Amino acid sequence: MRRADRLFQIIQILRRTGRPTTADAIAEELETSKRTVYRDVATLIGQRVPIRGEAGMGYVLENGFDLPPLMLTPDEIEAAVLGAQWVTRRGDPALSRAAQDLIAKIAAAVPERLRPYVLEPSTAAPPSMYARADALDMAQVRLHIRAGRKIDLTYRDEQARDSRRVIWPITVGYLDTVRLLIAWCELRADFRSFRTDRVVAASFLDERYPERPAALRARWLKTKERADAEFKERLS
Repeated sequence: MRRADRLFQIIQILRRTGRPTTADAIAEELETSKRTVYRDVATLIGQRVPIRGEAGMGYVLENGFDLPPLMLTPDEIEAAVLGAQWVTRRGDPALSRAAQDLIAKIAAAVPERLRPYVLEPSTAAPPSMYARADALDMAQVRLHIRAGRKIDLTYRDEQARDSRRVIWPITVGYLDTVRLLIAWCELRADFRSFRTDRVVAASFLDERYPERPAALRARWLKTKERADAEFKERLS
């Protein structure tokens, strides 16, 4: 690995972890020696990159530092393109168009030598043969999630029974063939997931729900983690 690439990767590692990272850990990831890491970190500090820490204690990249946009490695480009391909073939129409635009912007912005990683990637996300269409406007769903506003749903379950629910939407799960709208359900007074292809009707309300979306998402994640742990215990 060229020294310039190694310096860039050290910044990426520190930015990614967000906590003290030892020279041992950096050296292992970069497949180099600790002594080389010490020298490289000293070089970065000398170039006014705000790295705190010392040998043996770990290094931290302080807040407020960033690199010029789209200084991407080949692996990062392929990861971004693969993810965009997946969204193009499985996302709702608005996200699909956005993913195609993203690929085009990356291709236009990266240096010429990296363009083949965008236009001729070594990986590909195949189309989903059994994807089901959404029965509500997913772009509007995402707007309501960000704004913390309620949705009035008429939903049909797997037994073809209809029910009306007022929900507090918090996130959308994109699976291979279906999408799940995760929300707090006022009817059940609990978190529920709704397949978007089973929605019969939806009204997007102006009323905000009382919790912040991020706080409600965090509460759902804790509930999910507890349920997953209990399920694993039953299996063991």
